[in-house]
This record gives sequence, structure tokens and C-alpha cells, in this order.
Amino acid sequence: MLLEIALLSIGLIILIAGANGLVEGASSIASRLGVSALTVGLTVVAFGTSMPELVVNIVASINGTSGLAIGNVLGSNIMNILLIIGIAALIKPIYVQSKTVKVEIPYTLLAAILILILGSDSLIDSANESILSRIDGIILLTFLGIFFFYTYKSAQADKNPPSSEVKVRKTYISVMFVILGIAGLYGGGVLIVDSATTIARSLGVSDALIGLTVVAIGTSLPELVTSAVAAFKGNSDIAIGNVVGSNIFNIFMVLGLSSVIRPLPFYPGSTIDILVTCLASILLLVFVIVGPGQKIDRKEGAFFVVIYFTYLSYLIIQA
Repeated sequence: MLLEIALLSIGLIILIAGANGLVEGASSIASRLGVSALTVGLTVVAFGTSMPELVVNIVASINGTSGLAIGNVLGSNIMNILLIIGIAALIKPIYVQSKTVKVEIPYTLLAAILILILGSDSLIDSANESILSRIDGIILLTFLGIFFFYTYKSAQADKNPPSSEVKVRKTYISVMFVILGIAGLYGGGVLIVDSATTIARSLGVSDALIGLTVVAIGTSLPELVTSAVAAFKGNSDIAIGNVVGSNIFNIFMVLGLSSVIRPLPFYPGSTIDILVTCLASILLLVFVIVGPGQKIDRKEGAFFVVIYFTYLSYLIIQA
């Protein structure tokens, strides 16, 4: 147990270093190419911080542990919005661009609703069980392709200049920062998940609960650290773009690829977790639209954090 705790601590240190390198490199590349930080946050940063979820889910799919695979994604997406955006907003209010409010945040809600529909086989078709089939996986990957196309067209039309606060480095140095940052996020994330999962399994809890809590928290630490660092540096675009892009990748790419590899049966009680995922996306959209200045302020961030820990307490009590 002491060894696993030590590995957990080492993984966290690697993770923090990787997140800082990724934010620095991605921001520098955005400035050099004239691409907005939001676009980089929605693509390079979001993809890099989604790597732990992808690796965990592919392994879980191959091993046939569907509870871990689906619980990991749902738990990560809930944590991304409620805890990560909440903490980032507590550090510094997060300002959100209009196109993020009109397109990208609603797309995260669409992803959650789509999973709710695909996971309701027993209700819609009176099936014996709800399952994420290979056809469902192809549907999810198709929506991922649509998002990539939108991001590409958006980047071409984006006239917003990169932040002048970003330190611009030589291209090869910036690329090296990104590569080492992603490697650090991946290595640290895997180290944390492996050690935390070993500790959790010794307590005799289910795969679904491990996926929703230990693994989801472990694989979402890259998003947490990246968004917290970005918020501290005043880069709201990467802070919000990282979370929104990661949530989109988690459902459309991670679950899409996982279910194509092997169909994933939904675990009992998954509907509640999917509904919480939908609720988190709805609250994010409502707070940005209703509040002044299209931002998530500290009060709303605190509300998100409270909801997350309430949900986490519910999971522990249910277990």
C-alpha cells in the first residue's frame, strides 16, 4: 500500500509538470500560427489531456470490463465540468467566447443526450439490456468527424488574435514542450490510475464505481491541472476549451473507439450518471448565458464544486 501511495504521488508530480509544459507549448504555437488559444484548447490540449481516458478505455474494452470503460467517461465528463471548471473559476473567473456558448458547449450537451438515447435500449426497444454497440460507436465517431470539420473551418475563419500575454518561443521548442507535456500527462495519468485502481480494488468495490470515482478522477487530473494552470495564467480560452474539447473527445472518440473494439453493456444505474452528465452541461450553458459578461464567476464555480462533491457522496453512499 505504501508503494502504491508513493507511485500516486510521483504520478501527480509528473502530471503537473506535463500540464504546465502543454499549456506553455500550445499557447506559443497558437501565437506563432495566428490561431486563437481557444482553437488550440479545443484540439491539441483537449486531445492530449484525453489520452489517459482513451488508453484506459481501450484496455478496458479489450478486457471486457464495460463498467470501468463507461464509468470512466461519465465520471470524467462530470468531473470536468463540475470540479475542474469550478476550481478554475475559483482561481480566476472564466470568460467564454460567443461561439463557445453557441456551438461548442451545446455540442457537449448533444454528446451527453446522445449517450442517454443510445443507453436506453431497454426502454426504447424493450431489450433485455442496454448496450453501446459497434453501430453506436460508428455513430459517435461520425459526430467526432463533424466536430473536427467544424473546428477546422472555425480555425480558418477565426480572426481573434492570440493573447499578447503568451510567451512566444521558437517553433521547435514549443513543439517539444507540447510533446513532453502530453508524454508527462499520459505517463503521470497512467501511473496514478494504476496505483489508485490497485488501492481501490483492495477495498473490494465494483468496476463501475472504480470507473466513476478513482479512475475518472485519475484520468481527469490532466484536465484539472491544465485548466487550473491556464486559469491562473489568465488564459480562459484554454481553460474552457480544454474541458469542452475533452468532454467531446471522451464521448465521441473514447467511447466510440471503445465500443467499436467491443460492444459495451451499460451497468445498472448508469442512467443516473448519464443524467448528471446532461445536468452538468445544461448548468454550464445556463450560467454562461444568464450571467453578465458570458463568464463563470467564483460564486458559480463554488456552486459547481459543491454539486460535484454532493454527487461523489451519493456514489459512496450507494456503494
